[in-house]
Amino acid sequence: MFVAASTRCFSDLSFEDACEQISELQYDKVEIWLDETQDHLKPSKVIADPEGFCTRFRDITRMTPIALCLQNDLSTEDFQAMVRVAQLFRLTQITLPASPLGTPFNAEIDRLRALHRIASADGIQISIKTETGRLTEDPHTAVELCQAAPGLGLTLDPSHYICGPRHGQSYDQVFQYVYHMHLRDTLPDQLQVRIGLGEVDYSRLISQLQRHGYNLALSVEIFPELLGDVDREVEMRKMRLLLESLL
Repeated sequence: MFVAASTRCFSDLSFEDACEQISELQYDKVEIWLDETQDHLKPSKVIADPEGFCTRFRDITRMTPIALCLQNDLSTEDFQAMVRVAQLFRLTQITLPASPLGTPFNAEIDRLRALHRIASADGIQISIKTETGRLTEDPHTAVELCQAAPGLGLTLDPSHYICGPRHGQSYDQVFQYVYHMHLRDTLPDQLQVRIGLGEVDYSRLISQLQRHGYNLALSVEIFPELLGDVDREVEMRKMRLLLESLL
């Protein structure tokens, strides 16, 4: 396993500034976060010129890109273009949002199977994020989605199982389907708190992942809008050092 940071940690800055800040915090691997509703990095701009974006990225930083994370659902055509971006970066991992709660299970399966066919044809694996308000809010449903769409994985964000309607319930069943990880510290009533003040048991998480053969990224994902007066740079350094000490 290795430690990375998502550009989501600096979504309040430009993509270029986010990469610079992450690099200065001594991360050498980065997850690229895209959101059509924000100015940070829009999927539409990336897929309009994939080669140009890759060249721009390499001009910005020497960090190694390890994954793409899409905040919004994309059309089939746009997703095919995003797979092309992953290929140019030689990435094999794309995180997608699951559909909102209330979406018919069969409709979600059809959507995920179609996206998996597109990605797997080019050697890309896709995973859906475990997230409150979406079908993956319930770990049992998250597992059922993976079972119904073979090859699909999960991007495990344990914060949403600690702080949310499933608080106190075990989510051990999801570990065998984990393709990617998003990490911050969390309390049952606060999605994000200072590192060390929450209930995320990083050591146990890593042990569970190792048990299932996981050897990929532990991606730090801090939400700027939830920072308050907390020093983001200090928190990200603490998280990097903590995770590295456990590996």
